[in-house]
Amino acid sequence: MKYCDSALEAVGGIQSGEYIWSHSMAATPVLLLDALAEHATSCKDVTLMQLHLEHADQVTAPALEGHLRHRCFFAGRETRKLINDGRADYVPMFLSEIPKLFRKGEQRVDTALIQVSPPDRHGNCSLGISVEATKAACDVAGRIVAHINPLMPRTHGDSFVNVRDIHSAFQQSEPLINVVSKGSTDTESRIGANVASLVDDGACLQMGIGAIPDAALRCLGDHKDLGVHTEMFSDGVLPLLESGVINNARKKIATGRSVTGFTMGSDALYAHVHDNPEVTFLDIEFVNNPTVIAKNSRVTSINSALQIDLSGQVCADSIGHQIYSGVGGQVDFVLGATYSEHGKSIIALPSTAQKGALSRLVTTLAAGAGVVTTRAQVDYVVTEFGVAELRGRSLGQRAKDLIAIAHPDFQEALLREARDTLKLKLS
Repeated sequence: MKYCDSALEAVGGIQSGEYIWSHSMAATPVLLLDALAEHATSCKDVTLMQLHLEHADQVTAPALEGHLRHRCFFAGRETRKLINDGRADYVPMFLSEIPKLFRKGEQRVDTALIQVSPPDRHGNCSLGISVEATKAACDVAGRIVAHINPLMPRTHGDSFVNVRDIHSAFQQSEPLINVVSKGSTDTESRIGANVASLVDDGACLQMGIGAIPDAALRCLGDHKDLGVHTEMFSDGVLPLLESGVINNARKKIATGRSVTGFTMGSDALYAHVHDNPEVTFLDIEFVNNPTVIAKNSRVTSINSALQIDLSGQVCADSIGHQIYSGVGGQVDFVLGATYSEHGKSIIALPSTAQKGALSRLVTTLAAGAGVVTTRAQVDYVVTEFGVAELRGRSLGQRAKDLIAIAHPDFQEALLREARDTLKLKLS
């Protein structure tokens, strides 16, 4: 490994035409991306691949047009406009499949940009708070460039990269990206309570980040023997871990340990996972594999959506033709929950958008909307107005129950459209 004096020196070997993978989520190597933005102006047709980057405005600057183009497996704040303006590429793909894309050689990875902990006495650095698809990218990359950050936690599992595999690196302490919960609105709290009502003792949870998962977790304090096998978790799990509600005792996969692919949250969360053998960070190809997920019983997946039609089709990555986020791991865990003994898949969302002006429950999805989860896969849909159980229900029964949990301002129109346009018998 070559130790460099700066991030700019570390990325100096990147050449025109390369495909680069960036460590993502809260482990986004911001200093390396700063350097890449400067270096890329001397290159042409560099492709930067990623899941979701944080604090990455520097690599989306107009001056990089023709020098650097994004290839996104998930859209975020910085890349959303680029994608919808045609200046970046969006790849719709299940999160569990992205590592396979690399390992099968279907997607070239010339350079991996990563942020890691300092090496231990064996020369092993840790990918820390974000393993996701970055472990796979490191396995196949022709070159690994690392920001060694003494503030990056050392995590257990598939997170290790040895210094002998790192081409160039620089070391600098840099505070980790924090994503702090803003608390829940009344609507989000009501949704959370409705979600929590579906969670059994002994359930194995998959949940994301945000006010609704946190609201649901706050309602689980009286539960027993909960487990965690999830693509990511945030601060909402900490009180349940500390109280022993989450003890992972009934899990078949990694009994006694929480399994995740990455974490995003506060410094308290990062302190909790540091050198903690009770939290295992694993390759997302394993974490999100539905057949692995299903080995745990009572898997309860909690995901969200942008829009759901009255047949139960779930749009989660776009608003009409406009890409908003990504496919992610929703279907991975919906399938895993379906195959799990006594498993449940839950899609939770507010009943309205744009401050109540639009219903998220609609007769038909907006033109161009992408179906991420099909109507045959959803068990429950939850809003602040209740729970609709869809599994095994006819189109008419689904429409009736979904309309019942829509905002009252839109129920009459939805009923009329279900009868007159969709010709459904609401029984």
